Amino acid sequence: METQDILKYILPEEILEYFELVNIERSSDQLEFFLDEKNEKPPELSSMRLESKGFTPSFNLYDFPIRNQKVVLKVRRRKWKDTATEKTYTRQWDLKHEGTSYTKEFALFLKKMSRH
Repeated sequence: METQDILKYILPEEILEYFELVNIERSSDQLEFFLDEKNEKPPELSSMRLESKGFTPSFNLYDFPIRNQKVVLKVRRRKWKDTATEKTYTRQWDLKHEGTSYTKEFALFLKKMSRH
């Protein structure tokens, strides 16, 4: 089994579809997964001449703990520049539960647990 196959059981599905894992760091109480948006041009902008121009600053998403360690997903979105107009674009991802910094699945789990 390859690392990518194992990650499918650990990270949210949409994360692995659009982002690639570039690093993992562990401290005494948390695991940090560093994820960068894949270098794939947005389909909705396919008619433009786009060039990848680095990343936005990362944002944190909190997910299910693993082995008593907090899990923080440090996500960076790719910046795209239209070479004809010099305008910059980034894709908007619906990765977190509204009003929180939790992944959708984790937020729904916590909500369900608070009802019991």
